[in-house]
Amino acid sequence: MGWTLGRYFFFRYVTITIWFFIGLLALVFLIDFTELSGRTTGLPGFTYGTAFAISGLRMPMIMLQTVPFVGLFSAMATLVSLNRRYELVIARSAGVSAWQFLLPCCTGALLFGVLSVGVINPIAAYAFSWSEKIETQLRSGKSNTVSADAEPWIRQKTSSGDTIIGARAILNQGLEMADAAFFVLNAQGDIVERKDAAHAYLRDGYWELQDVKVFRDGNIQSVATDRIPTDLKPEFVQERLARPETIPFYDLPGKIEVARSFGLKANAFAMQFDSLVALPFLLVAMTLIAATVSMRFARMGQSATMILGGVLAGFLLYVVTVLVKAFGVAGFVPTVVAAWVPVVVAMFFGVTFLLYKEDG
Repeated sequence: MGWTLGRYFFFRYVTITIWFFIGLLALVFLIDFTELSGRTTGLPGFTYGTAFAISGLRMPMIMLQTVPFVGLFSAMATLVSLNRRYELVIARSAGVSAWQFLLPCCTGALLFGVLSVGVINPIAAYAFSWSEKIETQLRSGKSNTVSADAEPWIRQKTSSGDTIIGARAILNQGLEMADAAFFVLNAQGDIVERKDAAHAYLRDGYWELQDVKVFRDGNIQSVATDRIPTDLKPEFVQERLARPETIPFYDLPGKIEVARSFGLKANAFAMQFDSLVALPFLLVAMTLIAATVSMRFARMGQSATMILGGVLAGFLLYVVTVLVKAFGVAGFVPTVVAAWVPVVVAMFFGVTFLLYKEDG
């Protein structure tokens, strides 16, 4: 296949991918903006401009989750459109094999994955953290009620006693908390004091609390600032509280190394890193799955069943990837194995099917 035809197929795939990405971005933004406006309309200081900014900052993170489906649907749309316009038929009649005209699509999918990991992911991490800060400021002080399943709780042990810590929102990769609650325990394990803080910051050797209400012996006292001693290290708090998605790809290796130097497993961070490394190749696997159902020439209306089968196969691959990822986070399987096994199996399935159809 000549350079001109290969370039045409490549830019056709890129154009369709961009349109799919933009269309899905607009749809997701409208849904998220509507849902967020409904939840925050009654809060003081709410404006539609603020809701627009929060939703806009959350879009890169949400779109990063949809990248595998964008890759699948754009590959299917590209091949179906080429088929419907008889361009694949003419290319085949000229002696171009399936492997040759699939190469531009696979190259485009690989580059799309690299762009997602290297550019979209860092932007998504910083933008999502920024959106959380804006939303927290909007909700600040409106609720010091910390639900048991909203965020993870941690228990710290110090020479002065134990303290149970929870918060409504975890910010700055776990080093800052909003609407935090600190329950101070005595030697017998009884709660002797509760401190509710609008904001809590992890410093070197202590938690710095701001806008604090202290509950002790049936009395309530309000103080501007307070401190609670702690032996927790930032790496431990980040490993326990921070969501791996909020840490940029380039920072993950350092976080993993430091966390493991403190004796922590850091499975969640390692799973996130390995999944991002495998993402470009997952998109290539999605392209091969799309090719198994989209290259066969069919008249109008006859390919709907095959396309539906491709969508179901891609969705099944995504579900298996998420399931195995959960096993990796839990430590049941190595994170590298959990990230790469679904990709390798999907690639083998696509290559085997195409070999059977093309050369068998």
